[in-house]
Amino acid sequence: MKLKDFIPGNRKSEEEQQVTETITCKKCKKELDKSRVVKNKYVCYECGYYFRVRAKNRIKMVADAGSFEAWDEDLMTGNPLNFPEYEDKVSATQEKTGLKEGVTVGRCTVNGEQTVLGVIDARFMMGSMGHVVGEKITHAVERATKEKLPVILFCCSGGARMQEGIISLMQMAKTSAAVKRHSDAGLLYIPVLTDPTTGGVTASFAMLGDLILAEPKALIGFAGARVIENTIGQKLPAGFQRAEFQLEHGFVDAVVEREDLKNTLWKILKMHKPKKGFANFDPAHDDDRYEPTELMRERAAKSEPLSAWDKVTAARQMKRLGSVDYMGKIFDDFIELHGDRYFRDDPAIVGGIAYLDGQPVTVIGVHKGKDLKDCAYRNYGMPSPEGYRKAVRLMKQAEKFGRPIITFVNTSGAYPGTEAEENGQGEAIARNLYEMSGIRVPILCLMIGEGGSGGALALAVGNQVWMMENATYSILSPEGFASILWKDGKRAEEAAGVMKITAQDLKELHVIDDIIPEYGGASEDALSSIANYMKGNMKKFLKEQDGKSGEQLAQERYDRFRAF
Repeated sequence: MKLKDFIPGNRKSEEEQQVTETITCKKCKKELDKSRVVKNKYVCYECGYYFRVRAKNRIKMVADAGSFEAWDEDLMTGNPLNFPEYEDKVSATQEKTGLKEGVTVGRCTVNGEQTVLGVIDARFMMGSMGHVVGEKITHAVERATKEKLPVILFCCSGGARMQEGIISLMQMAKTSAAVKRHSDAGLLYIPVLTDPTTGGVTASFAMLGDLILAEPKALIGFAGARVIENTIGQKLPAGFQRAEFQLEHGFVDAVVEREDLKNTLWKILKMHKPKKGFANFDPAHDDDRYEPTELMRERAAKSEPLSAWDKVTAARQMKRLGSVDYMGKIFDDFIELHGDRYFRDDPAIVGGIAYLDGQPVTVIGVHKGKDLKDCAYRNYGMPSPEGYRKAVRLMKQAEKFGRPIITFVNTSGAYPGTEAEENGQGEAIARNLYEMSGIRVPILCLMIGEGGSGGALALAVGNQVWMMENATYSILSPEGFASILWKDGKRAEEAAGVMKITAQDLKELHVIDDIIPEYGGASEDALSSIANYMKGNMKKFLKEQDGKSGEQLAQERYDRFRAF
């Protein structure tokens, strides 16, 4: 304190004496209060820019306090190619950052759930993957496999470490092989892609997760923009290779805000804990919970039976309840997962993981949309090849983790456009039929609206198939049937009457196992009653499957379709 501060009127308050430490946002260029940025999880409170996070701070943000136990901190970086001045650069980087290498790995808990955690720090030679980075990641995954633990790995890297040349390249194969063994052991692996994730890291462990998360606007790609532009002279569009671009193109499951990341990871870890048996069902306790309201009983009693053509019309109504309506009412904590990992995320197929009264399940639905704009976005519920590939990816994931699969089908059929043919529509549908026939967990399929041809069957190879009372399920539309057989599409109503496409017809043919009541029509006021009926019977279905082996479940599904 200076002498002038003792003069009355000149003394500053304690707050005024404290100097506020500031940092400059790289995006909006504003001076920011560093303490506020830290409190905001290193996100600019003016423009939302995501600062890169140091390994120790990332661990603080994700791991429970005091739970992180570091592994392999004694591994020393060598110089496999005797590259000039490489040791000096490593030493200088170690001194500057306080890190021994570019990745920190260890074990911790996330809201009490045990996991192995790895964090790559971009300050260490741009997070590049040398032999020590590869060794630490590989050994952490191997140890997680031995100890039956999930792995979360925060990726932030410029790719391979140039000074280690071909030895760095070998780390791609080494880390990928370790991830494969971890996966074969039935264990969960979640890469979280942060800015930037590029090069050899993207082309190895960063893209091999059961679920892949990304932070908003993170740069994610194999060849960097500068490399692409310099090599082929192509000008790249805005947003190219950003997290949102990768989500749209099917390569990540979700883009998660940093403030939600820990809780999202915890939910995923919890959903993937080993669980014996399926949902508990106590008829004495639960039956009353799933009864329709008296109003719905009265409405059902007053409703007149519909003709086959009336049911075609009813099934096509835009206001008819859709898959997301039932999913939202029946299940808890739904986490939507995106993408086929090959080309695109098809919004006509909505899928993810959720709880059915405490039992983790995989839920997949064809969604037509709720208004004209939504319908156009979802292609009116006509899936493309990437939609079917997303669905089968989620089913195979469910099989790995022992989760029952529940599908909701409402589609006029697979999308018949040129791009669908170019991308292999027939192969995608065939692959679903092929894979679903042998999946070793229970599969329950609900036909809730239109069931159009192979596009619907691709999501309806179940141990049981249920159908709503006013839904339809057919080889093709009545219009198409009349046009092909009678050369007159105007005879569609007549065709509907002879095609045997109603729930009642298909129950007699043993194509379906149960008819779901609509209580006068599948509209918003009937949602609770219909969803309650579905939920109660879903739990009965799972109880019936309890104790069956994977082989038995697959064999019963095979036998079901073998009988036709």
